[in-house]
Amino acid sequence: MKTLRFCDMNSLNLLKKYLIDSQIFVSLMGTFFAVFFMFEQNIIKTPTIALIFITYFSGYLYTKYQNTGKLFYKILVFNIVSGIISAALILYNHNENRLLKWAVIVVLGLLYDSTFLKFFVRRIPLFKIFYVGLTWALINSWLILPEFNPEIFWISWLFITALVLPFDIRDMNSDTVVTFPQLIGVQRTKYLAYALVFVSLMISVLFLKADFAFAFYITAVFTFILIYFSENSNRESYFSFWVEGCSGLPFLLIMLRWLIN
Repeated sequence: MKTLRFCDMNSLNLLKKYLIDSQIFVSLMGTFFAVFFMFEQNIIKTPTIALIFITYFSGYLYTKYQNTGKLFYKILVFNIVSGIISAALILYNHNENRLLKWAVIVVLGLLYDSTFLKFFVRRIPLFKIFYVGLTWALINSWLILPEFNPEIFWISWLFITALVLPFDIRDMNSDTVVTFPQLIGVQRTKYLAYALVFVSLMISVLFLKADFAFAFYITAVFTFILIYFSENSNRESYFSFWVEGCSGLPFLLIMLRWLIN
């Protein structure tokens, strides 16, 4: 029994190290969320999917490891190479307009959390959740589409903004910048998250195709449950795996529905 328990713990530690701490998981979830809307709009392109993953992965690596000394320089080299590959993917498969969109999103990411800047967005009280939602929403509604789609923007922005709030609950005792849980309390923060998810769901029901709206409905129900049980005392995996995974759930559900049918 002890051996089995040790193996389970070892597997969980390896999963955390190579999937979650490496930023692969959150990058996959962001990519899955974008691909969900690509399928809904019937514009699936493999180079675009690769571009989205590289953008998320390099961005999250930069944010996580920018204060790690020598390791950061390796991350910086990786990001430069990733930027070149991303630009090549765009120019070869799209056009200069798409390259400009991508560059704007990259700059927004740098402005969010870059210690080399005297002032960056993450230091603004209460603003973080909206800014993260904005970046994800622009990828889903602007970068991957020929024209800006306001409905996809609002669905994405509201939903991702809501998903950031449980992380603020997790970090409420360590955040040095005022967040909603610190200002209005955990329960009111949950009410705010419920409201954001609900409005996002209503827009999806009105504007997405039926199968996709249903997948988003199931995702919203699951998200409500996770928000309800979000507490500062929860394990890290509750947030970094389960809550983070909500953004990839609509895509996984639509794939499951198509496989069953």
